[in-house]
Amino acid sequence: MDLPKTFDSKAAEERWFQRWIDLGYFTADPNRDGKVFSVVIPPPNVTGQLHLGHALNVSLQDIIVRTRRMQGYNTLWLPGTDHAGIATQNAVEKDLAKEKKNRHTMGRDAFVNRVWEWREMYGSRILNQLRRLGASCDWSRERFTLDPGLSRAVTKVFVDLYHKGLIYRAKRMINWCPRCETALSDLEVDHKDAQAHLWYIRYPLADGSGAITIATTRPETMLGDTAVAVNPNDERYTALVGKTVALPLVGREIKIIADAAIDREFGTGALKVTPGHDPVDFELGQRHGLEQISILDGRANINENGGVYRGMSREEARKQIVKDLEAAGLLEKIEPHSHSIGVCSRCDTVVEPMLSEQWFLAMREMADRAIEAVRNGDTTFHPKFWENTFFNWLENIHDWCISRQLWWGHRIPAYRCARCDHLVVAMERPQRCPECDGSDIIQDDDVLDTWFSSGLWPISTLGWPDDTPDLRRYYPTSLLLTGFDIIFFWVARMMMFGLEFTGKVPFKDVYITPLVRDELGKKMTKSKGNVVDPLDLMEQYGADAVRFTLAQLAAQGRDVILSHDRFAAARAFANKIWNAARFVKMNLDGAPEPLPKVEISQLGLAERWILSRLDSAIREVTRSIDSYEFNVAAMKLYQFIWHEFCDWYIELSKEPLKAGGECQAAARWVLVNVFDQMLRLLHPFMPFVTEEIWQVIRPYLDEANLAPHLPIAKYPEPLESNPLSDAEQIAMQHCIEATEAINSLRSLLGWHPGQRVNAVIIHSEPLTDERWEWEKYVRVLGKLESVRRYSGDKASGPLLRSVLTHLAWADVGIEVPPEFDYQRTRQKLHKELEEARKHAGQHEARLNDEGFRQKADPDTIEDVKSRFDELQSLTLRLQQQIKQLDSVQ
Repeated sequence: MDLPKTFDSKAAEERWFQRWIDLGYFTADPNRDGKVFSVVIPPPNVTGQLHLGHALNVSLQDIIVRTRRMQGYNTLWLPGTDHAGIATQNAVEKDLAKEKKNRHTMGRDAFVNRVWEWREMYGSRILNQLRRLGASCDWSRERFTLDPGLSRAVTKVFVDLYHKGLIYRAKRMINWCPRCETALSDLEVDHKDAQAHLWYIRYPLADGSGAITIATTRPETMLGDTAVAVNPNDERYTALVGKTVALPLVGREIKIIADAAIDREFGTGALKVTPGHDPVDFELGQRHGLEQISILDGRANINENGGVYRGMSREEARKQIVKDLEAAGLLEKIEPHSHSIGVCSRCDTVVEPMLSEQWFLAMREMADRAIEAVRNGDTTFHPKFWENTFFNWLENIHDWCISRQLWWGHRIPAYRCARCDHLVVAMERPQRCPECDGSDIIQDDDVLDTWFSSGLWPISTLGWPDDTPDLRRYYPTSLLLTGFDIIFFWVARMMMFGLEFTGKVPFKDVYITPLVRDELGKKMTKSKGNVVDPLDLMEQYGADAVRFTLAQLAAQGRDVILSHDRFAAARAFANKIWNAARFVKMNLDGAPEPLPKVEISQLGLAERWILSRLDSAIREVTRSIDSYEFNVAAMKLYQFIWHEFCDWYIELSKEPLKAGGECQAAARWVLVNVFDQMLRLLHPFMPFVTEEIWQVIRPYLDEANLAPHLPIAKYPEPLESNPLSDAEQIAMQHCIEATEAINSLRSLLGWHPGQRVNAVIIHSEPLTDERWEWEKYVRVLGKLESVRRYSGDKASGPLLRSVLTHLAWADVGIEVPPEFDYQRTRQKLHKELEEARKHAGQHEARLNDEGFRQKADPDTIEDVKSRFDELQSLTLRLQQQIKQLDSVQ
């Protein structure tokens, strides 16, 4: 079978991926022997589409999963999706709005059925996109957070935690989204800077002796005021503490109280207290026993407690109240004011702090256990500094509001008797009330926060609460690979639930992926228009190139900066490998299948050198993957394949391949076996091009129990001993350095690429003939007519008129062409050097300018620094070339 002239990435992706699945290569078996490596995929939202964050996350997971599978581990990579309560419900409600319908007119059951229909239609979209990327998950074990088994696990956890006294119902200040009409946890609220106003309002004293002025950003909430608070140490208001004021526009008398928490510097130092609509005021009201008045309904419209403003939206009420205050002469002034506002992370609506009766989960005990597990090393974060983020949140954790006023999700298993109001929390709906024997049992309307079920993902997907073979074999999982933005949402909660219900951490390692940014270092957002679709990238460059690029750039602790140049370079890398494979296959015509084995000790220096470099690559790539240094592994592969194998060894193999006989047989065997090991090493990064090529060279491999396909082929292992001696390694390094110097000089002096030249190597120490075994390689690689050696005072021939490059161990030079114009070349180089120094100086001055460093954004500073480094490198190269011209012998 021959290889086409070019690699068709899309055809290879379509040809191999489904075949691998059909052959069961990715299917886990708990009964199979072998050390376990298990991973559960961070379940993307059922509403989601593949973005570069997903692509990065899945590519890195697939690299390590494929590696472990090839290393013989009993591997499980379990995929699935999250029901994404608010996001999915919002998506379906938008569809209904186009039909001029809403969930309330449909009713709960009909609406939930509609969501299930939507999920059937769109829910597999993102998983199919992950397949396109080559994710080698066990697709037979695909899970969904609302699957019956997972739902049973969620119900059991709720019931158990309730009966332990950790889940309770209470009226608390919560975050409320008026658009989604549900409570939100603190983590579901984003904070944005906003330009607003401070309204200064006079509250008349009830005794008519004057007034006290307060400053507020929300005049409409004054309808719910139940006090005015001042700092007890604020002498301006000492005499007013204990008096009452008449609440403007309402007339209700409220007290002036003193509390040390009041900031004397904000506004007038007097604070209106609205315990029903501000978390700080709620706490203050708790301390002083103040009444809690709610003035807003679930849509953030003024309710029955708002008097004449009832029915207005909060924005309309604000405008009208300001007008009425101004008309009453109670509005002193308005000032511009910048502050932070909370918005719903799903729909961007301004969140309303509201008093609401909700379900809460006490977190302190579980949080302490999770902290201890990480401190003890049961779970380790990579990079390690993310542990501080984990600790900081858990050490300051609040009880979690777990109820949501949605219809899509896990409905809370709490049942209330309509006759006697008795509450039952149970796995199943009770037929009759245990207190009064009533039969009218009503289930709680609320559903659980999506992250409640997601927190159970590692155990529920493996069959918990049942004692399943999967749970016994694959839990705890080996690795969680996820983004930093959900350390709180998800990682911490999985840790707490896993320890609470199994006594074990859910994963041994947590790798936090970096943020993906555009080529200018900007965060990718729809509003900036710089979002890149991975599917478009795969169409343009192929899945292999996208995967390899992401791995190359995934340095621990540093953001990923992407550009099309990077993807194009990875595609060129795949093409380089393809062309190398065509060269190998072309030189196997007439070769036996399999190739007869050759003893390594009988091979020449170049052949043993490439085997030694392969051995080094195997060790370094394996070590890097074990350490989750995916970028280091990718760069080592690139260095070995492109430079050492393609640029050096393929060129070195051409002479013995032409020679025939034993030399040809040895070169063929080395080419095929190095290519085989190289493809196995690269396969986890670039699965499609490697499989396509491997199938062509596979017939030439002499291996017992040879795998039919790369996903289950044996992963490369290092040799027991290095095939090169120390002296031979030094000799080959000298060969490479001399060749590079010669080729650089050829370019400088203007020799035609195919023209043979004479070279000279001057060494200060006498060398044995064995140390010069590599001379024949330099002749080929440097396209040399001859190499004249000089050692000490003894020469092997007359000195050449040559240009030299000084190396640590010798001076290497080539003859100067007869027509070469020294003066003109020197002038040209000096002019370029002057320009480079001038521009480098300008960039250095900018970097040293304090004003520039303070005003410029970090990306601009980094660009200037990068350009300065490039100019410095150019300066050094030009200086070296001028020095070379001055060395003419």
